[in-house]
Amino acid sequence: MMDSEKNARIKVALLLGGWSVERMVSLTKGKAVEAALKEAGYNVYVIDVTDNLSKLTVELESIAPDVVFNNLYGKGGEDGTIQAVLEMLKLPYTHSGVMASAIAMDKPLTKTIAKSLGINVADEVLIGKDKITSQNVIKPPYVIKPKDEGSSVGIYMIRSDGANLLPAIQKEWPFENDVMIEAYIPGEELTVAVLDGKAQGVTRIVAQQDFFDYQAKYVDQDTVYEFPAQIDENVYKAAMAQAEALYTKLCCRGIARCDFRFNDKQGLDGLYLLEINTQPGLTAESIGPSQVIANGSTFPELCSHLIEDALCYDKQKQDKHASKAADQKTG
Repeated sequence: MMDSEKNARIKVALLLGGWSVERMVSLTKGKAVEAALKEAGYNVYVIDVTDNLSKLTVELESIAPDVVFNNLYGKGGEDGTIQAVLEMLKLPYTHSGVMASAIAMDKPLTKTIAKSLGINVADEVLIGKDKITSQNVIKPPYVIKPKDEGSSVGIYMIRSDGANLLPAIQKEWPFENDVMIEAYIPGEELTVAVLDGKAQGVTRIVAQQDFFDYQAKYVDQDTVYEFPAQIDENVYKAAMAQAEALYTKLCCRGIARCDFRFNDKQGLDGLYLLEINTQPGLTAESIGPSQVIANGSTFPELCSHLIEDALCYDKQKQDKHASKAADQKTG
């Protein structure tokens, strides 16, 4: 239960915008978070974040918030950058910390860690932008994607040799020089939200194309989200267990989301992790929150829980530092 009277005494700085390609996603979804926090009774201050971190620091110091709600996506917002700034300012904040955020944003590194946990991942190679047109990089079909962007930004599906499409991709590639070429896993898209280390369930995403890209996620109105996913019970449980294992291994906090592909022709071996997102979209309709809501919560309660989690984690950290300092003094 939310305590509106207590919440009214808590100043929350809500960070929106950012400077990544997902700026508009953050601003749009941030309206839902702002409304939910106000409904929960919090004293909310909205900050439109740009790449001027000195300006952000001044704004935060003038507000002196009790906690920061990080609703930034993409580079700068979920890759450990803004988390490091908030750490330096000694401000508690929602979602995962610097290390978990940085690792999760790096898809190849995340997949390496997942493999160490026994989780299947699709084969991939990293190449320079100038080599995208090479026909023998990986056998098609395959997917071209940035190695460290979110929201399914910059994904291209190559079904054959890509002779016509590859030169255009190479010319227009707006991201860093490294390009991730990943083997395409046929089958279904599954996703699992994890809150405080506990998987919330499995959603099956039925898009009207071969994979769940930016168009399917934010534009198409005919994408179907089936929860709970009507899949084999063992696969359902395996997806939840793997999501929890990776969340725990990376030391994530708050809510995160693991995305999978599932090829049912391979049975359990057909479940492949794509990535973990430490800053999943936050509206009542977004995939992660919708699982939490289906399990009996409300969106304002979820946002309030993330605030409480941030404050609790910060207190534990302070208590640990105080205990360590006392030990050093007496020692």
